[in-house]
Amino acid sequence: MRRVTAIQHGKVIFFCAASFQDDEPGAEHQLTMPEVPQPEDIAPAPPVPLEVMATLPTKVQRWLARGGPFEFRHVYPRDELNPPKRPPYQQVWFRLRENAGDIPVELHKALLAYASDFHLLGTATFPHGISYYTPNVQMASLDHALWFHRPFRADDWLLYSLDSPSTQGSRGLGPR
Repeated sequence: MRRVTAIQHGKVIFFCAASFQDDEPGAEHQLTMPEVPQPEDIAPAPPVPLEVMATLPTKVQRWLARGGPFEFRHVYPRDELNPPKRPPYQQVWFRLRENAGDIPVELHKALLAYASDFHLLGTATFPHGISYYTPNVQMASLDHALWFHRPFRADDWLLYSLDSPSTQGSRGLGPR
């Protein structure tokens, strides 16, 4: 077990508790993968039209204009600038945009940990018709936990199936 405390400007901003385990045999099972289209059958999200981009705050423009290291393909795309209300679940295919080559398995885990934070909060906002871009809404993930059960490659398509069972008191739970 390792514990890390991150301090910024003299204030604690982050705690991390990490447990490690050697690979060992044991009982195995997993839920059936949701029936969703393959990532190749889902068109990449179109860019935000320039006339719409020009009406957005500078910070939002910068975020939307950057490509980022991961490609995401939403099974049920949603317009985050005009979000409809809908049930609190989604499936997102994602992968690293570039081939990672022969990097260590630990780096694949770190890349997945980074990518896993991208859609957590959004799922909890679906029933409320709000998004990251809704004015006067501030979001941050808390208590983010991950378990790695088997090897994978961050540059292969991975399906992220998320649901949010509850949101109350300005806090959302998801995914479980």
